[in-house]
Amino acid sequence: MADPRRFELDELVNRPGTYFNPQTEVVVVVDDSPELDSEIFNMEEYEGADWVLISDETPVDEARRDELLERFQAAHHPVHDEEADEHIDDEEDDEYEDHGRD
Repeated sequence: MADPRRFELDELVNRPGTYFNPQTEVVVVVDDSPELDSEIFNMEEYEGADWVLISDETPVDEARRDELLERFQAAHHPVHDEEADEHIDDEEDDEYEDHGRD
């Protein structure tokens, strides 16, 4: 069963919420509540995939964002990776063998 909290970029842009990409460490906030007069754009120039930069500023309450991230961290525990544990165990065994040769 797929994780209900994982989304591809093309899926999340149509679903309001706050998203985090663990590889890029980028947070994306999707808010569909604002309305902008579409008459300011010549719609013939824009395709469905085009985006318009409105501002370089980030209109997000940083304290609220941090609170949401902390709440998510508290509710979700790290994924246990058995292969990583085996790799660490192998390194520790090698370390003990090296010390035995001295």
